[in-house]
Amino acid sequence: MTLDAYFNPDFTWPKKLIYLLLAFLFLLFSILMIFASTQILVPRMSSRQERKEALTEKFYLLVQLFYEMIISATSVMTFACSYVILNHIYTLILRGEGSGIYAQYFLKAWEGAGDFILLLLICLSCVINTILDHLIVPLKKISKEEMASVRMLAMFYVIITLVCLNVIGDESEYSPVMMYYLGLMIGRFVYFDASFADFANAIKNTVMKLPLLILGLLATGLLCYLGFYLGYLLERNYYIVGLIYTHLFFLVAIFILHHTKILQKIFPKIL
Repeated sequence: MTLDAYFNPDFTWPKKLIYLLLAFLFLLFSILMIFASTQILVPRMSSRQERKEALTEKFYLLVQLFYEMIISATSVMTFACSYVILNHIYTLILRGEGSGIYAQYFLKAWEGAGDFILLLLICLSCVINTILDHLIVPLKKISKEEMASVRMLAMFYVIITLVCLNVIGDESEYSPVMMYYLGLMIGRFVYFDASFADFANAIKNTVMKLPLLILGLLATGLLCYLGFYLGYLLERNYYIVGLIYTHLFFLVAIFILHHTKILQKIFPKIL
């Protein structure tokens, strides 16, 4: 079993460019929905200039929160995808489809230290999240509190995705991954020195951002469905591998939009 089995040889560069264009269109659709919501969230003001400034600030904040949710969800999903691939390799070795000294080393490591490997993968996903935040798409308008709440939202995002994959059934087991992240989420909301006010505030901050969760699931879900429908993504590779591809393309679209500053050029003119 090699990693080549998880790639689609028919997913050529022209098709990748088409898929990137689709990701860009879905991203623009998401941003338009965020723009529409700011018109509702920001109240009328006596001064048109004051309202324009309030709309601009709210709009860019929500856009960056949406970016952070997608970045965090992608980072979390890399852990889930890595687990699925490693578990698949383990199953193949048990069936006798893998042999050699490295296969035996892997078998012993997975059986003896599987929990530690999963913990290491969680730590690596956090590292990936930090790299994306600071080096690839640096986000400057988000406070630490909002960053924490939207990362919690990303865990909800991934758990909902994994529940859907369990319902669809792609011959993989996601329960261990979900249990790990459910534990992390409970630890985020309920910790040993937390007061009820802290708990209520954490719940409130997360619930207030649920529309971003719905928007993210809708955009990436439809994009992923198109990927499978067009044959760019393969069902035999597990649906979660296709989801990772989808989120990577979505991140590239975010990177392009963020660094070309298209929003700063277009939206001030229509606010």
